[in-house]
Amino acid sequence: MPRINADTLDLEERVVRTNKCQKTHKGGRTLSWNVLVAVGDRKGHVGVGLGKARAIPDAIRKGVEEAKKHIILIPLIGSTIPHEIEGSAGASIVMLKPASPGTGVVAGGSVRPILELAGVRDVLAKSLGSANAINTAAATMVGLKMLKRAEETAALRGKSVAEMVPWMARLLAEEKAFAGAKEETEVQASAEEETTEVPAA
Repeated sequence: MPRINADTLDLEERVVRTNKCQKTHKGGRTLSWNVLVAVGDRKGHVGVGLGKARAIPDAIRKGVEEAKKHIILIPLIGSTIPHEIEGSAGASIVMLKPASPGTGVVAGGSVRPILELAGVRDVLAKSLGSANAINTAAATMVGLKMLKRAEETAALRGKSVAEMVPWMARLLAEEKAFAGAKEETEVQASAEEETTEVPAA
């Protein structure tokens, strides 16, 4: 997979977790920090990095640089992911499921900021193993890397998308109906505001 040039993207940065470390030497203790950072443009691009330094600002800077080196592009179907996936890293296992429009990001820990920065607005996530933030973030990225569009898989198998993923048409129809209902509500609200306005004397 070719590396994505982060300089061409409008990336948002978010600190997911900070951790203080102390190493004991002969002359005393040395304090350092490691910071887990996620970056994304909310349009399918997302990356995660871990920075280590004596001071938090330096650790954040290193984490951002690391995250930008490992940015991936995930396929999105409207506001959710194409299919259910399970990613694992170490003892952490993260399960991601598509959700209907309006569900929101049902996730916690280090999974939520990664999904939000990736641009996923409707998804169900569950951590099934260790709750370690670094491994959970890594498991999430592994799962996101495995996502594929239905068109790609259907072409490989010589089938149509409807034959392979019958729920896809229903999900897209729900999303279209949700967007239409939202737009209709906004139009009605603006119309009501106009009618309630009292003309100046």
